[in-house]
Amino acid sequence: MAPGGARGPTPRWVLSLGGAALFLLLIPAAAAQEPSAAACSQNTNRTCEECLKNVSCLWCNTNKACLDYPVTKILPPGSLCKLSSARWGVCWVNFEALIIAMSVLGGSILLGIAVCCCCCCRRKRSQKPDKSDEKAMREREERRIRQEERRAEMKSRHDEIRKKYGLFKEENPYARFENN
Repeated sequence: MAPGGARGPTPRWVLSLGGAALFLLLIPAAAAQEPSAAACSQNTNRTCEECLKNVSCLWCNTNKACLDYPVTKILPPGSLCKLSSARWGVCWVNFEALIIAMSVLGGSILLGIAVCCCCCCRRKRSQKPDKSDEKAMREREERRIRQEERRAEMKSRHDEIRKKYGLFKEENPYARFENN
């Protein structure tokens, strides 16, 4: 944490690290892809790994079925397999966890962008005073000048009163002796 207690924007390498981790998660599925000639239903009642060697297959853990991934929909429907037991790409990540992880990652990225935008706007605003700040500064300066004028006027009035009643103190009382 920074000394002031405020955090800065998320470094780019952190975001890149998250993207790289997600990419590494899905590499084994793409690398182990078999030709799609083998139908997914042939791997039913086998292991998840055998089913997911073909990227177009979806493994349902509840009934140990290897199904064709419904490419017309983003997520497999609940009638096909529950999200908590559906596997695609790798066997140890279910769709429910994948959705949660992706939404957290997406939310973090959006939040980071929003924070960066706010910080940039605040910096620009603090560098250039706006019209209300300029007006307030002008008014403050005018008040200061009027106050100084009033002070000088009051001092001259007080000096006149002191001279009238003989209370005026000369700056150098020995000055009259020097002239004679």
